[in-house]
Amino acid sequence: MKKLLTVAIALALSAAVFAQDNNRQNDNESLASPDPTVVGNDSARQALREVSVDRYELEGSWNAHISPDNGVINARLFEGNPLAKEPLKGEEDAEDSKVLGIKVEFFHRGVNSFFIKSARPIPIEGVTKTISLWVAGRNMNHEMYVLVQDYNGNNFELFLGNLGFSGWKKMSVAVPPTPDGEHGIIQSSAYHGVKPGLRIVGFRVDCNPMLARGTYYMYLDDLRAVTDLYDLENRDEDDMNDDW
Repeated sequence: MKKLLTVAIALALSAAVFAQDNNRQNDNESLASPDPTVVGNDSARQALREVSVDRYELEGSWNAHISPDNGVINARLFEGNPLAKEPLKGEEDAEDSKVLGIKVEFFHRGVNSFFIKSARPIPIEGVTKTISLWVAGRNMNHEMYVLVQDYNGNNFELFLGNLGFSGWKKMSVAVPPTPDGEHGIIQSSAYHGVKPGLRIVGFRVDCNPMLARGTYYMYLDDLRAVTDLYDLENRDEDDMNDDW
């Protein structure tokens, strides 16, 4: 009887641990691949579209910076593509043959960060739900953030993830909706005109202090966003633009 009771308790504990692991795995997957249909979904009126923000095809459109006390950095384009990447529907013939390469030569170990910024902030029409791009992080435990600017010109950073993986990986982050229209990332307002609600400024990589030494390489490709274009697509043709 005692043996049966012991076996039953062991099975129950195993089932609980298994369920907990599954829940944790599902949570990690949801964070890595946020669902744009449920981000700020307070209305059935949505017209979600995945749009291309930048394919990294134009030399000089992105610049890399690091403190001159910490190292030297270079950015340039290379021929290449993530094989797992799928083209956007209707844009299969668009030019997409290059990736952006970043090379950092550290002077010393320490708390270092470097920036990859667009020559000009890139506007995204509509209300942006998620931002994604392909990254080759060279299996270093550095952390990457996307830098954005909202409707009012306020700057925010969104955590993309850790770069501790090999090969190419699609990294995504959800853009949190404003809780009350006054705080957080503001993407639309009745008090402003029709300018795009979100702009991509660039990226910041916070380096692991123990790994920030020698030379580090990383590559970026195919910056995209899932955006809600409902208001733009359903705007009356005879409606005036509040941009004067």
